[in-house]
Amino acid sequence: MSSAFHTNIEAGIAELVIDKPPVNALDSQQWMDLATCIDALGANPEVRVIVIRAEGRGFCAGVDIKELDTHPERIVAVNAGNYATFKAVHRNPVPVIVAVHGFVLGGGIGITGAADIVVASDCATFALPEVDRGAMGGGAHLQRLFPVQKVRYLFFTGDKIGAPEALQYGFIERVVSRERLRETALEIAGKIAAKSPPMIRIAKEALNGIEDGNLEDKYRWEQGFTLQAYTSPDSAETRRAFVEKREAKF
Repeated sequence: MSSAFHTNIEAGIAELVIDKPPVNALDSQQWMDLATCIDALGANPEVRVIVIRAEGRGFCAGVDIKELDTHPERIVAVNAGNYATFKAVHRNPVPVIVAVHGFVLGGGIGITGAADIVVASDCATFALPEVDRGAMGGGAHLQRLFPVQKVRYLFFTGDKIGAPEALQYGFIERVVSRERLRETALEIAGKIAAKSPPMIRIAKEALNGIEDGNLEDKYRWEQGFTLQAYTSPDSAETRRAFVEKREAKF
């Protein structure tokens, strides 16, 4: 088990908690470990539904920019870990509920966009600042949350949108206080866990099959542009500026 997260299984509900201070940004190996764990939970006959949440200041800040600044060659490994994690959520044989709070950035958007049900605290904010980090990716998952033009606005500007405002777009099941976030997610999970496990697994596969397009193929397409972006000097400057806590200069 990775030190970046931990799990617990009770009454058919698997709870996976991301916990890597200060901002729950995972490195390349931790992303791959997370994918392996989510896959294993879905393959466990004791698990009927998965809840993913986090401790700390926010849900997930995405990839570890400091790792990529020091080891830019690891972008391939990071891409692989992100792809595997988002696929493990989306293609999991059991429903996955994501309970988010604070910042939901980058890879956090990927997890959320891949999930079946989203519960958010009223303090949650969603953003995909990939352009400001010299990368691409995540648009396919953001487009499962917001309509096309809103996705483009958020992607081009890097602006964030709060859960109360985002509620109008329909992807959030409930907005609750931070204190009630976990209990709300577990309450929904309990309703699902009480159903017939074979029926729920069939339903998950059926619903994935009627989606428009292929989420994994779309994300894989985007990842090619991430590699293209990383060949630009501007990409390296964005990461260096982030680490040095200054404005990037182009």
